[in-house]
Amino acid sequence: MSAINAGCTASIGLEVVGEMSSGETVLVTAAAGGVGSWVVQLAKLAGNHVIGTCSTREKAAQLEVLGCDRVVRYRDEDLGTALKEEYPDGIDLIFEQVGGTTFDTCIDNVARRGRILICGFISEYQNGPQEVLAPRIYHKLLWKSAQLRGFLHSDWPDRFPDHLSRNIQLIEDGLIDPQIDPQPFLGIDEVVNAVEYLHSGKNTGKVTVQYR
Repeated sequence: MSAINAGCTASIGLEVVGEMSSGETVLVTAAAGGVGSWVVQLAKLAGNHVIGTCSTREKAAQLEVLGCDRVVRYRDEDLGTALKEEYPDGIDLIFEQVGGTTFDTCIDNVARRGRILICGFISEYQNGPQEVLAPRIYHKLLWKSAQLRGFLHSDWPDRFPDHLSRNIQLIEDGLIDPQIDPQPFLGIDEVVNAVEYLHSGKNTGKVTVQYR
């Protein structure tokens, strides 16, 4: 399941939509989640410097195990400040899944000719879109020749077979460690609880529901 959903979302997003190359600086928001943990590992395999955001020390430790070069725990330090101070030239490729002020920070810190890939906005899923009074963002993108790209993996069915086959091989070769959250959810009656658990931000890796 992780190779099908999270893995293909990560690989198609990075390589097809995000046009990832080697030697780039890549930022992954919600990096400890099911998709994010795949993105971190694939970006490292491609020879990139990877920054990941997460909430807790436990998640940060796991991201370091997966090869993250810099982990920003957003509850303990400001992401925008860290990026401005440590990456003054900006971020080449941003895999954004959080939305809200995290998205704003990504816009402010994308590199010249950089790409921001929107794969989700989990901070707004439960409460709906935030109403924001702020300058429009196109001038920030224009003066950097930066690009903002939306991505739904379901719009790329023709890419799934090749990416799935390769991702499974990466797992078998020990090059990717799919992260599955250990919290048990059993049966269809637990689906709502699983979704609420996901939205709580407590998960590390893919949240799954087992059917018997």
